[in-house]
Amino acid sequence: MSDQRTPWHTDQWFTSPWNHDSDVAADLRFPQRVEFHDVTLRDGEQQAGVEFSADDKLRIAEALADAGVQRIEAGLPAVSAEDEKAVRRITAAGLPSTIYAFSRCMLDDVKRAVDCGVAGVVLEVPSSRHLIELGYRWSVERAVELSVSATRYAHEQGLSVSFFPIDATRASLEDYLALVGQVADEGHMDALVLVDTFGVLAPQAVPTFVSQSRERFDVPLETHFHMDYGLGVANTLIAAANGAATLQTTLAALGERAGNTPMEETVMALRTLYDVDCGIDTTKLTAISRLVCDLAGVEQPPNRPVTGSRLFDVESGIIATWVRNVRDVDVTECVPYDPRMVGQDLPSVVLGKGSGLDNVAEYLERLDLTATEDQQAELLKAVKSASLAKRDLLTEEEFGELAESVGIR
Repeated sequence: MSDQRTPWHTDQWFTSPWNHDSDVAADLRFPQRVEFHDVTLRDGEQQAGVEFSADDKLRIAEALADAGVQRIEAGLPAVSAEDEKAVRRITAAGLPSTIYAFSRCMLDDVKRAVDCGVAGVVLEVPSSRHLIELGYRWSVERAVELSVSATRYAHEQGLSVSFFPIDATRASLEDYLALVGQVADEGHMDALVLVDTFGVLAPQAVPTFVSQSRERFDVPLETHFHMDYGLGVANTLIAAANGAATLQTTLAALGERAGNTPMEETVMALRTLYDVDCGIDTTKLTAISRLVCDLAGVEQPPNRPVTGSRLFDVESGIIATWVRNVRDVDVTECVPYDPRMVGQDLPSVVLGKGSGLDNVAEYLERLDLTATEDQQAELLKAVKSASLAKRDLLTEEEFGELAESVGIR
């Protein structure tokens, strides 16, 4: 738990006290309980080239549940026999998470979801007039009719219904409220998902999206934002701070085009920037993210937030000095949170072109070598040259060879 007197600086993280300034915090309206709805197995798999088998999906679902993810969207049964098989297996696995299916607003889709035994269903329909008429070649009336009948049927079958209006943020506010309003009035809606399909919503517009939806529809709000402009995490946080209680995310930001809002970054931002504990075991974030990437065949940048393989490697000489000075006192002086909090190792000093004398001193200590100041300076030049030639970091063995070459034994 954080120290409530200084929620920005605990034994696990050190963020900005400005986040908790009274004028800033006065505008925050987080729900009492914020939960996660993972869509990796459905929307994440829509990333081009990502193909999960039923075995893969069950394995990921088990890892998600083990990490404390409250809701898992197991897939869209209508996509393929393998997808339906995966949904059935995940539903039957007895996981502590609530299992949802994703369906189009079509009765046959909903019937498949019901047959799979899920507890809830996310029902999608386009909500922007232009996408309905151009992308689907439907009339708005048909979209509304399908939504009303599908949501009502799902409710009658005992499913919890999250209504998912595709492309809501490119619809006019009037069209969005009118379409969702008809579904709410004539069909059924247990929750409304705030959907930014193309990631085009600016952060300043998020409070309006939330407030207009909340004022018109008296149901819990969920979020589903994309990363086309890299704004998914920021927009999700703003929506949560304005009352959205369920956050739809994927692991490793998998998803269509630039992907979905990543769960790892969102969980950590809530925990360390706002002191909001969502019940997710953060120590499992790195392992589960890497599991998903391995199964998806997707490589992540080594400096990716939270889970990057070199995120806590320190090459810069200045930062290496910080690490050596504070690591036994307070590691959060040189990183925003203790890497162990997300299942990573403590910051590690490495050797490269940007290294300084403290990097050299670190490796001399590791090899139990003693050197004069002149030798250390000469060795640093050798390290920089060798790293540039290699275009990568140097290993401890390579450093030892360089040390020997300048007369250090």
